[in-house]
Amino acid sequence: MKVVLQRVSSASVVSEGKLLGEIGQGFLILVGYTNSDEPSLNKAMASKIANLRIFSDVDGKFNHSLLDVKGAALVVSQFTLYANANGGRRPDFLAAAKPEKAIPLYEDFLESFKALGISVQKGEFGSDMKVELVNDGPVTIELEM
Repeated sequence: MKVVLQRVSSASVVSEGKLLGEIGQGFLILVGYTNSDEPSLNKAMASKIANLRIFSDVDGKFNHSLLDVKGAALVVSQFTLYANANGGRRPDFLAAAKPEKAIPLYEDFLESFKALGISVQKGEFGSDMKVELVNDGPVTIELEM
């Protein structure tokens, strides 16, 4: 499981002209799964993200978590996180989980955030999406489990 986490002041995702999800302060979370990933990773990753102290306090230090600031999460599936471009000019995605495995993992990940009391918006698995964000900081962190 791989995540690219971006601290945002706002973010949205659109597919075919339809707004799928939109948040204010919080995290845009791009998530990809590989063939060996198990559902148990979702709860651990959601907890890690929710408690990661990367929001600034009054002194500008990273001392507050998503839970502390009552932020939201916009979670977008992204199999391209497992791209392998070592063999040439066209990446392969053989390490990325197939939809029949990845979709249930993705849905479980969303539920893991909801269980923590975090407001969650989402993209649409497998669709061509347009993501807009205002990266706050900018702060971008890659996590892998």
